[in-house]
Amino acid sequence: MDSRTTLLRTIAGVISRYDLDHPVRVAIDGIDCAGKTRFADELKPFVEDHGQPVIRSSIDGFHNPEKIRYNRGRYDPEGYYLDSFNYRVLLDELLLPLGPDGDLFYRKKFFDYKKNKKVDLIPEKASKDSVLLFDGVFLLRPEILNQWKLKIFLDISFDESKRRGIVRDEGDKEEIIKLYEQRYIPAQKLYYLHAGPKLQADIIIDNNDPADPSLTYVSPKIGK
Repeated sequence: MDSRTTLLRTIAGVISRYDLDHPVRVAIDGIDCAGKTRFADELKPFVEDHGQPVIRSSIDGFHNPEKIRYNRGRYDPEGYYLDSFNYRVLLDELLLPLGPDGDLFYRKKFFDYKKNKKVDLIPEKASKDSVLLFDGVFLLRPEILNQWKLKIFLDISFDESKRRGIVRDEGDKEEIIKLYEQRYIPAQKLYYLHAGPKLQADIIIDNNDPADPSLTYVSPKIGK
């Protein structure tokens, strides 16, 4: 069994040990191109192996409209950190309904940022033994920090983030480099200063080599 499979199975086992009367809400955080979406998608079947239904969602479904996101300018890092996402809607539509006082009726997406328009999904009802696997940037910021039962941070270097972005993102290469150097990476540095995500995480995974990720921190409170 390869190291990635072993790690995913281990984390699914950790999640299965939580005994709550509402869904387990798991944050999978990390800087741009850290591998968050892939990690969450690959974790899903291992969680399901424990008999727990999985709700997959992402911060990408809770963007603000383009007019708000770029109000400070396309390359402004504060605009990326402060204006990209609608945390009030995220709380009201997904995180609070799945929390200890929630009614279990949730929407896992609110906005299609590619089409720049709201998405009107019919609410779904979660079972109490569900697991929310939620990936995205800036998830361990103060506005939503206390909503997560398990906080995972995928750690990569800023250089690796830019390298992956150049390979992954569509468009002019020079424009992509400019966005990473002027908007994305400075915004992540602001996030580090403002929220200290590595200090908040329950699990930190070095994901610079996705084929061979390694645990670099596990909270002693994990599973409790």
